[in-house]
Amino acid sequence: MALLTRLCTRPSSTKLVGTSLLPRQQLIGGDVTTSTPPITRRFPLILGGRAYISQTSRLHQSSSSKHFTTASSRNTPSRSALQPQSIPSRYASTSTTMPTAEPEPEKSMHTSGARDSVWVHKQPYSAYPKFSPLTSDLETDICIIGAGIAGISTAYELVKRGKNVVMIEARDVLSGETGRTSGHLTNDLDDGYLEIAKKHGKAGAKAAAQSHAWARDRIGEISKQLGIDCEYRKLPAYDVSQYPVGDKKHSQELKELKEEAEYQHELGIETRFDENLTVKGWSGKIDQRGGLVADNQATFHPTKYLSGVLEWLKQQHNFKCFTRTRAMSIEEKGVEILGIGHKSAVIQTEEGHTIKAEYAVEATCVPLQKLSIITQLEFYRSYCIAIRVPRGSVEDCLLYDNAEEYKYVRLTACDEVDDYMVVGGCDHKVGQEETMPRFAELETWTRERFPQAGKVDYRWSGQIFEPVDYMAFIGKNQGMDKIFVVTGDSGDGLTHGVLAGRLIADEIDGVENEWASLYSPKRIGSILKSLPSMVSHDLQINAQYKRFLQSDITDIEDLAKGSGGVLNPKTSKPVAIYKDENGKVTTFSALCPHLKGVVCWNAAEKSFDCPVHGSRFSKEGICVSGPAKANLSPEDEAGKTTQGTAVGAA
Repeated sequence: MALLTRLCTRPSSTKLVGTSLLPRQQLIGGDVTTSTPPITRRFPLILGGRAYISQTSRLHQSSSSKHFTTASSRNTPSRSALQPQSIPSRYASTSTTMPTAEPEPEKSMHTSGARDSVWVHKQPYSAYPKFSPLTSDLETDICIIGAGIAGISTAYELVKRGKNVVMIEARDVLSGETGRTSGHLTNDLDDGYLEIAKKHGKAGAKAAAQSHAWARDRIGEISKQLGIDCEYRKLPAYDVSQYPVGDKKHSQELKELKEEAEYQHELGIETRFDENLTVKGWSGKIDQRGGLVADNQATFHPTKYLSGVLEWLKQQHNFKCFTRTRAMSIEEKGVEILGIGHKSAVIQTEEGHTIKAEYAVEATCVPLQKLSIITQLEFYRSYCIAIRVPRGSVEDCLLYDNAEEYKYVRLTACDEVDDYMVVGGCDHKVGQEETMPRFAELETWTRERFPQAGKVDYRWSGQIFEPVDYMAFIGKNQGMDKIFVVTGDSGDGLTHGVLAGRLIADEIDGVENEWASLYSPKRIGSILKSLPSMVSHDLQINAQYKRFLQSDITDIEDLAKGSGGVLNPKTSKPVAIYKDENGKVTTFSALCPHLKGVVCWNAAEKSFDCPVHGSRFSKEGICVSGPAKANLSPEDEAGKTTQGTAVGAA
C-alpha cells in the first residue's frame, strides 16, 4: 500500500538523498516546482486504493533512512497465484499482451499521466470496457460521477439492490488514480491504529479495522462470484523498521511496532510481533529484521478486477455508463421540509446535457467544489517502479518500512521467467518538489536489499488525498441531503472505495450501518482535534500563490523539446507552455480553474500540477484530477486544436 501518514510539518530540507533542488534556471526540461520547504507524508500508491502515504510515518517517525533482510521459512501463498488463472467466465479478462505506444494526445483520456503503470502489462487500455458519451438529457434513481473503484463499487452494490444507476466519467473508465495504484488490500492501515484511536477513540479504531477487512474480503467474494481472473490472493503484510540492526533507532522502532501489533490484536486484527522476522529474497547487506506481521491480508490486479465488474454491469438492464461526459455542476434543486416537498440532484455536463436523479454520488477522488471538505485534505504524489525479479525468488507478501515517506512492496505476474516487484514511496506534496529523481531512489533502495533484481520496465506515479483525521469522507456532503461524496483515500483508496459502495447503498436504502459515523463528511470531533495541522497546512498552501510573482522561463526558446513551463510576463497573466518533441508549441492559461493557483510543470508525468489544492492537467490542458472541473483554457489555436483532438479522440 503506499502513501501513508499525515499532518506533521517536516524539516525544510528535501528528502531525496544525494540530490538537491536545482535553481529554477537549471530545471528547463525537468520539473518546475515551487521552492517552498516540503511538508512530506507517507502513503502507498493505492490511489483508489492504498496508493499513497500518510502524514507522520507509519508510526510517526521523522527520519527518512530505510533498511531490511534474508530468507524465511514462513508459509506463503503458492507462486502460481501470480500467474493468470483459467477461469471460465465471460467477465474474466484475458488480454496478456504488452501494449503498443499510445497515440498522442489521446492518452490523456486513458490515464492521468504520461507514464503507464504496470497494470497495462496484462490489461492494456484497449481491453477496458468501452462506453459512449451522453447525447441527451435523462433521469435516473442514482447518478454516479466517476468510474474508478469507488464509482464502480458503488454502482455494483446499488445495481444488485435493484436501483437504476447511471455512471458518467469525464474521460474513459479507470482513467484516474485507480489505474495507477499499487494494488494493496489491507486493514493494516498506514496511519497506525494507536494514532487513529487518538482521533476517533478505540471504538472508531475498531470500526476502521472491521470495515477495511470487509472491503478487502469483498473484492475476493465478487471476483469469485463473477469468475474474474485478477490475481486476488491472501498473503501476510510485514511492517519493519526503516533502520538497520545495530542502530539504536532500530530498537526504538521495533518497540513501537510491538505496541502497534498488540493494539491491533486487541482490535481483532490477525496481528503479531516477530522480533526475528525476515523476508525470503531480501539478501542484501542491509539488515532490518524484526517487525509487525498482519496475516490474512490481500492483493490483486486492480484494472482486471474492475474491468470484470464493469463487464458484468454492462449486462444489467438497470445500469448505464457514459464516458467522455464531464460533469460541470452538481446541485440540489427543489424544497423538502419535514417530509413535504421534494429535492433532487441535478447534474449539468460540459456539453449542456442535464441528468436528474434522486441521488448523486461524487466518486471523483476529490469533490468538484471550491472549499469545505477540500480544506480538510492534503494532496500528495507517490511513485512506483515495477522491477523484474526471478520468479519465486522473493516471498509473496506486502512489505512496508517505517520511514516517513515509507516504501511499500508487492509482487505481480510478469512472465514465465520473472515476477514484477512493485516498489513505491517517495511521496511529496503536489507541485512542490522535483519528480524525476524519485524513480532512481526507489531503484537504489530495491537493489540494495534485493540484489537479484533485474530490469525496471515501468515507472509511474499517482495521487493521494490525505484527510486530516486519517479516515475517508464517505456519505452525504456537508449541507446536502441528496449528494454523496467519496474522498480522502488516506493511502487506502482501494478498500475505502469498495467500502463506499456499502455505506452509500445502505444510507440510500435506509439501512443503519455501524461504520457510517466514522466516515461521515459531517463529523466534527476528530476534525476539531486536527485543527493545528489544518492551520499549518492552510498557511503552507496559501504561500503557493507566490507563483504569481515567479516565472519558470523568460522565453519560449528556453524550453527543451518534450518539456513544459510557465511564462509569467509582468504585463499579462501567466501562461502554461508545452513544447513537443518536434518543437511544436501549445499554450494554455496557467491559472487553475479551481481557485486560480499558478500551475507547475511535472516532468515525470508531463503534466501541469496546481500546488494549491492538487488539481492536475495533461500537457494538452485536459483536467485529469480535481478539485478543478474544467480544463486549462487554450491561449492559441494550436492549444485549441490539440485539446479538441484529445477530448474528441475515438
